[in-house]
Amino acid sequence: MTQAPATPRAIRRRHDREIVALAVPAFGALVAEPLFLIADSAIVGHLGTTQLAGLAVASALLTTAVSVFVFLAYATTAAVARRVGAGDLRAAIGQGMDGIWLALLLGAAVVVFVLPTAPTIVDLFGASPDAASSATTYLRISALGIPAMLVVLAATGVLRGLQDTKTPLYVAIAGFVANAVLNAALVYGADLGIAGSAWGTVIAQCGMAAVYLYVVVRGARRHGASLRPDAAGIRACAQAGAPLLVRTLSLRAILVIATAVAARLGDADIAAHQIVLSLWNLLAFALDAIAIAGQAIIGRYLGADDPRGARAACLRMVQWGFVSGLVLGLLVLVSRPLYLPLFTSDTSVHHVALPALMLVALGQPICGIVFVLDGVLMGAGDGPYLAWAMLLTLAVFTPVALLVPVLGGGLTAVWAAMTLMMTVRMLTLWWRTRSGRWLVTGATR
Repeated sequence: MTQAPATPRAIRRRHDREIVALAVPAFGALVAEPLFLIADSAIVGHLGTTQLAGLAVASALLTTAVSVFVFLAYATTAAVARRVGAGDLRAAIGQGMDGIWLALLLGAAVVVFVLPTAPTIVDLFGASPDAASSATTYLRISALGIPAMLVVLAATGVLRGLQDTKTPLYVAIAGFVANAVLNAALVYGADLGIAGSAWGTVIAQCGMAAVYLYVVVRGARRHGASLRPDAAGIRACAQAGAPLLVRTLSLRAILVIATAVAARLGDADIAAHQIVLSLWNLLAFALDAIAIAGQAIIGRYLGADDPRGARAACLRMVQWGFVSGLVLGLLVLVSRPLYLPLFTSDTSVHHVALPALMLVALGQPICGIVFVLDGVLMGAGDGPYLAWAMLLTLAVFTPVALLVPVLGGGLTAVWAAMTLMMTVRMLTLWWRTRSGRWLVTGATR
């Protein structure tokens, strides 16, 4: 008996179930990650202002380093998902192992660079001598955990490609708890000060990496995948990740330029900018969870030679992104009188922040579309286009942002430029998805 074709409503429901199953755990894991820094800050903060200032400098450097290498997760997710779609789990896990070996090599290179240069790097921030000393101590110790951090990124990409976002959630939660306990024990119990906080974080990160390696290695043995480093596979991972590295650096440059411009507008403006940017980043976690689902789902459809399914899934995820952005924007508008006092009681900062927050709220539907399409094209392995599109966006944003102090408009103008930036991203990504050139099927792109 021939089975009746699925109705459009049934297809939408299937896509919805897949998106929710992948996005919700991914969101939990994304939120758990910054809790590491919050726990460190809460524990170190009681040691004194100098130590907390040192932690702020060191953590900024570590966060930047990790964000630069986030392509290890993105590129691995897409490559593994394609092979899953093609039904070749052995090749999928083998590709994941290549990504993990690349993470180890990059992590080792970073450690070799950071250990001798830590004092020089810290001095660039212009912190006081005492704060710089604390920052150097924390940075040198924490650098030892960078290989583990990068392994976590790559292994997370492997599991996402295998359509598993629950394991990363469980590991992230366990890592956060272990980090908090170890920090408290080593900082206060062992009286190691800020060094204890760094060692606690390194141990927690190594534990997380060990769990991921156990899961991936077990899967490799089950499916007969090689655990040995493969030069060609590692080189392919690096080549796939290079465009995403350009994309990430361009985005980081945009955020740095926006902050630098806000700093030149005055103390109230930069304080308000920090509040608005923190909220913007928090909202991004929710939208990025849908993008992560997009990477895994789109890669699987294309690997299964199903471009029609990939296009339908893309459309449904865009709808999810738009509606999610609309809901988040409304929440920002409704709750803005409640959360501003949580950050500061300075009414001048409130006055500056409110118009900027209005722009953030109005721009959330655009952000929702951007995050989803970004994830779709990453899942398709369309990294070179993403790199060029982000470079174009940087080229448009930079002169507009730099004109803000000259033409006036204050922080509201800065965030108008940020909204323009997201609009340009949306247009470039939408054009690409409409063109269909990203619909390259097969186990490899």
